[in-house]
Amino acid sequence: MMASNGALPAGNPIAVISPQFCAPYPVEFAIAKKITIFIQGNYDVFQVRGNNMFKVRGTPTICQRRRVLFDAAGVPLVSLQQKVWSAHNRWEVYRGDSSHTSDLLFSVKKSSILQLRTSLHVFLASNTAEKVCDFKIKGNSWDEFAVYQGNSDNSIAKMHKKHPGRSVFIGDDTYSITVDQNVDYAFIAALCLVLNEIDTNDDDD
Repeated sequence: MMASNGALPAGNPIAVISPQFCAPYPVEFAIAKKITIFIQGNYDVFQVRGNNMFKVRGTPTICQRRRVLFDAAGVPLVSLQQKVWSAHNRWEVYRGDSSHTSDLLFSVKKSSILQLRTSLHVFLASNTAEKVCDFKIKGNSWDEFAVYQGNSDNSIAKMHKKHPGRSVFIGDDTYSITVDQNVDYAFIAALCLVLNEIDTNDDDD
């Protein structure tokens, strides 16, 4: 995992989950949430041409939400887990299907408790002080979001939330995503999942 001091080296590949997901060209894909009567938190992640890249499965729990991101072959890449009783709606992301502290990769939380527009801070596991975020996600009034390095204005990915309509099996949460070259697109997919879960939780409150 890369070193963390709130400022990442410019021009170098940004690999948080794995360098295998850093392409030498921009990557475009979409995330669609699937809702069934029994289990929520299932998503499909697919390329513009329709090829599946990842899939996400929700794990039924009583007190907290947990999601697992799998690659196309069904191998678990990361697990996303909501922290219980977190004022900033914090989510923690672990390697594989783990929830052990030693496997923590990064965490995401709201930059402030009360927000008019979405603003999330991302901290790598090595950034224990959390004085400066390693990444941030900022949204506008048109359901458009961007991922930035640290506190800079250097955007590395963009997301656009769409509302295609409600269905029993396909939810109304669909994102189109563009990731810059040499940026870990599995990491960006995980960030988008957390973003949607936090926004969904805010809408439910």
